[in-house]
Formats: sequence, structure tokens, C-alpha cells
Amino acid sequence: MASFGVQPEGTGLWSELKLTGPSLLSLSSHQVRRIFEIFEAADPAPETELRYNNSFELLVAVVLSAQATDVSVNKVTPGLFETANTPEAMLKLGEEGLKEHICSIGLYNSKASNIIRTCEMLIRDYNGEAPDDRASLERLPGVGRKTANVVLNVVFGQSTMAVDTHIFRVGNRTGLAPGKTPLDVEKGLLKAIPKGFMRHAHHWLILHGRYTCTARKPKCHVCPIESECQWPEKPIA
Repeated sequence: MASFGVQPEGTGLWSELKLTGPSLLSLSSHQVRRIFEIFEAADPAPETELRYNNSFELLVAVVLSAQATDVSVNKVTPGLFETANTPEAMLKLGEEGLKEHICSIGLYNSKASNIIRTCEMLIRDYNGEAPDDRASLERLPGVGRKTANVVLNVVFGQSTMAVDTHIFRVGNRTGLAPGKTPLDVEKGLLKAIPKGFMRHAHHWLILHGRYTCTARKPKCHVCPIESECQWPEKPIA
């Protein structure tokens, strides 16, 4: 899966598309359905590329992935989770012990602090389990809307849309859900995508953005949805 790190919109990767608003056309409902039929036929049940064995491990992995890659997170979590894969075990490991495991990941100091405080809240308020509602998840230190959406989708099977830089790019570039902010794109996708596809839509779009509709050199020549894409700069066959 793509990294779940987010920079403020208007900076860094969020501004890479140089959005021009009305010049990007929205897709018709028929085109949207066709796109997700293609995705489903190619990969009926996509999964996150983050490695985890329980809801707590996924929550920690997603927090660690902010402004980092899934690859870098997957390098440190096996050893970490072998030592501490519950809130209680993580608290026993302690903030300094946690830092030793995750020091190769960006912002590891603040992430370690957030994870330890999250463990305290999980034990105190949620019986040591990741909660299954957005408001409760977003109370946890280091957990924002996007991270909450990932947990709700992957662990609890809810039809949420976690917009990272890849989905933001795909939503705008293809015309699926043009928007100036991640929340704009999230709302547009939730409105446009047929309900039957929502369970896996988040993963299809992330994987498409990571491996095909890449930031600087999109692979339009092998793109399975090229015929439906509205990007005005795509090569003309």
C-alpha cells in the first residue's frame, strides 16, 4: 500500500498536480463504474501492504507510516511486534525502547510519544482494543481522519476512503473526484463510487497511484483505465 503520510495541502506532493479546477472534467457515472469493474476484475480482494496481525498492530503501523513508506515501516514492525503487539506490552517496552525499534523512520520521536500515549488511552478508555468509530479513533494521539479511515476500512470493513497523496493525485488526474484538498477528494469519491465497490475502492486507488498513475511519469501506456481517464496531458495513442 502507499504511504499514509500527509503534508498540508498546497505544499509538497499535494501541489504536484498544479490543480486548475474546472479544466479537469469529472467522469460520468458509467465511466466510474467501468473503472471499478476493471479494478475488480484484475484484483478482486486487494489488501493493505502494511504487515499486521491484529487491529492494534495495524493502528501502530499506520501511525508510523505518516510521511514514510510502507516499505520502511515493514522493515521495523516485525521486530517491534515480536516484542510488543498489545498496548500493555508496548507500555512495558516504553517510549525509549520503542524509539530503538523505529529510529530509522522519519519523525520517530514524535511518533513514539504518540504511540505510547495512544496505548495509555486504549487501556484506560477502550479495554485495550482499537475502537470501531471515527470519533474515538481521532481522539487518539497521532491519529487523524486518514489514519482513522484506514483502520475503519481494513479492520472493521467500513466503506471509508483514506486519501493519501496517491489517491489525491488519482482522484484529480483521472477526473474521478477533482478537489483542492484531501477532504474534497474524499467526499467526491464517496459520492461517485458505486456502493458495491466501496469496500475495496481505497486499496484499488492507492495501488493504482503507487504502481501505474505515478507522480512524475505515469504509465499511461499500460494503464488499464486509460480509456476512461480524463487527464488532458495523457499521451494520445
